[in-house]
Amino acid sequence: MGKQGDLPAWRRANAFVLKPAVLPKVFGTFAERYANRPGGYTRIHKFGNRPGDNAPHAILELVDNPRDLKFEMTARAVGWELVGKRLGKGGPRALAKTGVEGVEDVVVEERSLEPNERGELRQWTRWNLQKVLKFRKNDALVELVAKAKDHADTLIAKPLSMADVAKQEKEQEEQGDETPLPSLKFLRLKAGQTVPGGSRSALHISQGALGKEPSSRPRWFERRKLGIDKTSIWSQL
Repeated sequence: MGKQGDLPAWRRANAFVLKPAVLPKVFGTFAERYANRPGGYTRIHKFGNRPGDNAPHAILELVDNPRDLKFEMTARAVGWELVGKRLGKGGPRALAKTGVEGVEDVVVEERSLEPNERGELRQWTRWNLQKVLKFRKNDALVELVAKAKDHADTLIAKPLSMADVAKQEKEQEEQGDETPLPSLKFLRLKAGQTVPGGSRSALHISQGALGKEPSSRPRWFERRKLGIDKTSIWSQL
């Protein structure tokens, strides 16, 4: 009705919309945003269960909105996978000097690839990339590339910063400084987390594949714990 934009459509929408104040947004902002989209204006994200009665939770959002969750996660996935691809033999410090280059070229190329063709990104990441950019304006590609670069820089800088801070903290302890640097716990990997170039997926780690404790009890009595990815590329720092 908003895309029709005429008076009969306005009256039909006004007949059942509980808040008439949102009608200008439906016939203005939303009509312009979804002008070329034939359908599928909403997306549902499963959000676990509610404590207490264990009722299922979900997030319902309008696609292509300024805070689109899938757009954000796709941009992060692009940066994550390109960091893992570009690590190579030089390691994180060599990559930190040059940064992740050619992000925009990769995104443009991945948009034109078919599902069965091979590229630098995984098949699901490419599918999400093509989906979130399909009906957006041209500036969305620039925004996604910028978000992917920022996340890639963060992934590279975090372990390097941790190594430098740990070195300074050790030097201060040896010198007997009474004001050591802050704790490094906020920089270390938490249970269930993985790093770019890791050998295990985050799903595998979250299911306790790296954190199982061997015991003589049957498997259904074991409490599976979240594991941490022990990747040698980043531990060499």
